[in-house]
Amino acid sequence: MMKVILNRQSGFTEYLPLFLMGKRGRILSELAEETEDFLLNVDSEEYISYKYSQGHIELLGLQEDRLECSIDCKEVSMRDGKKSKQNVLRFHLPYSGNIELLMHRCSDLDWWMMNISVEFFKGECSFEVNDYIGKSPNEIEEIRIKVIEEIKYRIKGINNKVKEYNACLREEIKKDFEQRKNNILELRNRFSSLGIPIRKKDNVSSTFTIPKPELRKPINVEKPVVKNTDFEPEPTLDNRTYKEILKLIHDVGKEFERLPSLYKDKEEEHLRDHFLMMLSPNFQGSTTGETFNKKGKTDILLRYENTNVFIAECKFWTGKKGFLNTITQLLGYLTWRDSKAAIIMFVSNKDFSSVLNTVRNSINEHPNYIRFDNKQDETWFNYTFHINGDKNRQVKLAVMLYHLPK
Repeated sequence: MMKVILNRQSGFTEYLPLFLMGKRGRILSELAEETEDFLLNVDSEEYISYKYSQGHIELLGLQEDRLECSIDCKEVSMRDGKKSKQNVLRFHLPYSGNIELLMHRCSDLDWWMMNISVEFFKGECSFEVNDYIGKSPNEIEEIRIKVIEEIKYRIKGINNKVKEYNACLREEIKKDFEQRKNNILELRNRFSSLGIPIRKKDNVSSTFTIPKPELRKPINVEKPVVKNTDFEPEPTLDNRTYKEILKLIHDVGKEFERLPSLYKDKEEEHLRDHFLMMLSPNFQGSTTGETFNKKGKTDILLRYENTNVFIAECKFWTGKKGFLNTITQLLGYLTWRDSKAAIIMFVSNKDFSSVLNTVRNSINEHPNYIRFDNKQDETWFNYTFHINGDKNRQVKLAVMLYHLPK
């Protein structure tokens, strides 16, 4: 257990901003040393949070409301070299945070100028007032206040630097993580397109992004050709296209609400076909993929080499149980990492707000739920789930609800 003593002989070590810079550099260098396959397969949010927790620094704090004191009689050395017993009043003040920070200076003029020594050890900050019997209560109180204010002043300067460091750390980790991952993917895709076998460090497969469907424009890019069967790139729909698809679905859903008489008493399959009528001409697949199609009664599919990379399920609202079962059904269609999906709910209940509340309050009960991402609109919510049995294989799931009262 580290002990830190602040006194006039204290030799503060490194300049605090340099210490923080070094700590951040170590965290980022550890990220750079991760294997390529690990970075391609790890859950990005969980890994970034893990590295942030490693680098995050807890602020220093004093718990002044828990101040206590003790009285003792101790032997001290006098100026003439003789020993003498003296009455001592010691103040005890609990602290929290990393006391190592106290050994670093915030500026070139950062020194402990008081004659009284302060000790930080085992969660307690303490200091002594000698010969307290010979001092009046006001004198003791003045010393106590002055010492604590000096400690707080030093802690405030340190915490200001640490707050700046913590505020930037997560974004820097995220930036480095995404940059390295994208560089790995770019390099692997470049080599795989040459048809040259890539020597694998292990047997973990990597990922790549499907050629992005442009609006009203054909795509003529093929999946990378790889001769090494160990290298199996996984197709995924890029986020920009996913958002464009969802926006078009949302526009159609809002049109249903604006013209209820045209869509009243329509079945799920008929409503689904209206979405397909808008999606198919606006998003064209690549030369090795397929455009939007339908499979079963209510599915809207975007497929790539017989693999579902986007799927939407259209359902009428039947309650919480039916909603959660729809999620389970939809996740069963998806196997690839970074798949994209949507649930389109048609709500005939008069109390539409109650249905929205049920969705928000119950969705996290699903065993595959990971997190809420954001709300795009009052009736459009974005979440992250995982496929059965593997939390690292995530699914982006949009839940979109439209009011079609009977």
